[in-house]
Amino acid sequence: MKKIVLASKSIDRQEILSRSKVPFDVLSTNVDEEGYKAMISDPITLVRKLSEVKALHAKDELVEKNRDAIVIGADTVVVLNDEIIGQCNDEKEAFHILERLSGTTHYLMTGITIADTSSSRIITDHDLTKVKFLSLSDNEIMGYLKTGEWKGRAGAYSLREKASFFIESIEGSSSNVIGLPMQKVFQILKTEFDMNLLTSS
Repeated sequence: MKKIVLASKSIDRQEILSRSKVPFDVLSTNVDEEGYKAMISDPITLVRKLSEVKALHAKDELVEKNRDAIVIGADTVVVLNDEIIGQCNDEKEAFHILERLSGTTHYLMTGITIADTSSSRIITDHDLTKVKFLSLSDNEIMGYLKTGEWKGRAGAYSLREKASFFIESIEGSSSNVIGLPMQKVFQILKTEFDMNLLTSS
């Protein structure tokens, strides 16, 4: 099986792949996400574009090094009332976002792009998960913020840690909420790249 390269510095995405026992390398890419966010207002278009840019940047770097690999790029945003919510810059901003998410329903949207370094083949898709939060008090939000889990996470939370306490319901892929819809990864690799993660070694 070809080597899989995750074009992301996200600890959550790396952990998802690790838990699934899929061998992979990590190659972080420096993409000007804010520039794209300023140009693209539609969340699905945005996450698909950012995942594609990340995957292609990583692919170019691997091609230069003559490495044969399958590259996975991904990008996730939270959408509340049609507003895109990305990562927070500080604790004050994180508090404000969690305060807004409290007692409401929002969406996690992840764009995913998979590319082959040995060909021009590139597939881009996206996934959407509906998440409902319990109502949170200010003290509960502050207690969560002290964990530091909000740092680097879209919507200022991570499902795999203490934020799981205040998620009332999820409709859709739980791995998508963490940042990488594994059912999409599995399907695309199997149908488009002839790689079956359940049988290949």
